[in-house]
Amino acid sequence: MKRAARAFWLGSPGRGEVRDVVLPDPAEDEVVVRSLYSGVSRGTETLVFRGGVPENQHAVMRAPFQEGDFPAPVKYGYLNVGLVEEGPADLVGRTVFCLYPHQTRYVVPATAVTPVPDSVPAARAVLAGTVETAVNALWDARPLVGDRIAVVGGGMVGCSVAALLARFPGVRVQLVDADPARAEVAEALGVGFASPADALGDCDLVVHASATEQGLTRSLELLTAEGTVLELSWYGDRQVSLPLGEAFHSRRLVIRSSQVGTVSPARANRSYADRLALALELLADPALDALVTGESAFEELPEVMPRLASGEIPALCHRVRYSASA
Repeated sequence: MKRAARAFWLGSPGRGEVRDVVLPDPAEDEVVVRSLYSGVSRGTETLVFRGGVPENQHAVMRAPFQEGDFPAPVKYGYLNVGLVEEGPADLVGRTVFCLYPHQTRYVVPATAVTPVPDSVPAARAVLAGTVETAVNALWDARPLVGDRIAVVGGGMVGCSVAALLARFPGVRVQLVDADPARAEVAEALGVGFASPADALGDCDLVVHASATEQGLTRSLELLTAEGTVLELSWYGDRQVSLPLGEAFHSRRLVIRSSQVGTVSPARANRSYADRLALALELLADPALDALVTGESAFEELPEVMPRLASGEIPALCHRVRYSASA
């Protein structure tokens, strides 16, 4: 019996569509997963949606189970939570997270799924990929007890970083964003909030995640001498200008990149699986529900994605739900 499914594809830049899919028969070491939820990572996925992945980054930007090539047609995404319907006995019936695109059912190697802890609701587990990015960022940043820290950019990644930093003892954490509506999210996460103009300075560490030239410039301004900006933003095909004259050298400031595609060298003894399992454990905190700011049905994605890309729907993580009969 053929297993049917439906998948969301970017048909051409700015235009999405749902396509019918016939799934392959699973091998002995594979699982069949029925999607419960997926998440739209607004920054990366909307950049892909508008066709903004630079040609020299096409290979780097490939998602684990991507089909097609940039700019389009392409099936892209990496935040999926589903129920294992077929596979090894210890996984059948388990809720799992997988770096899979938006699709109603799929077949992957059993090693590609991570069981969701019983303490984490499936609807929250779609955040695992973003919290994993935040974990890797903090492994790179290595914050210390008592640090003064700003997170510039209150998007999905920035808020995830701020939420984890709030657990560090003695730190001063402030989420900085131009959108005053982010103050409510910051409060739910247990961190302070400020507009860029009012942000507290003398920071030992600034995590930048606004993906704007202005945000990165402000991040440098907020540092104390010898301070570090950890850059999490990805600018796609845009050029960025920075004021590296003025006091940049005399204050011995540092700009350091961080990217989830590689496990931080500071934790070289950890695997990708270790990092993802840790992210899922951290999602037991209900405060992280504040990062899910919208939801729609899978069938609505062709209409929803352009509105997410344009900002008409202002979202952190936009959750996609699947029907039980999908």
